[in-house]
Amino acid sequence: MEITKANKEIVNILQELLQKNYDAEAGYKQIMQIADDEILKDWLKVKAKQRSQFANELDGLIRNLNGTPVTDGSLLGSAHRAWIDVKTTLSSNTDEAILEECIRGEEASVNEYEKQLEKVSNYSDVNNIIYNQLVSVKTALGTVKRLEDIAK
Repeated sequence: MEITKANKEIVNILQELLQKNYDAEAGYKQIMQIADDEILKDWLKVKAKQRSQFANELDGLIRNLNGTPVTDGSLLGSAHRAWIDVKTTLSSNTDEAILEECIRGEEASVNEYEKQLEKVSNYSDVNNIIYNQLVSVKTALGTVKRLEDIAK
């Protein structure tokens, strides 16, 4: 079945969010490997799993709209993970550097979700899922900011 013109814009929005979640999941898995603190490692593992769940939800929405979901993250996300490698290698406090990157990533996710949420307000099923994911990302941002305060 072919994707309708009306669905194409929504599918494109969902594709962008899907890529961002693939990037976030990969980023969390990457930095989990270099974190020292076990509590931080566990939190990163939970966040990676959550982003995988988000990706699955977005994948399902795209398929329901007769779209073909992307299968991996963005080139920009790969470049950012390479930058994290360099930064944490040079950092004297790896966990603090990890938390700073988590904050930066979550802030970018919040901004992206808020921007895209405005565009899907007329599609209740899509809007509800994106809104719920946004709330979870905002919660993660609050948590990682508290973790950073403790680590300092």
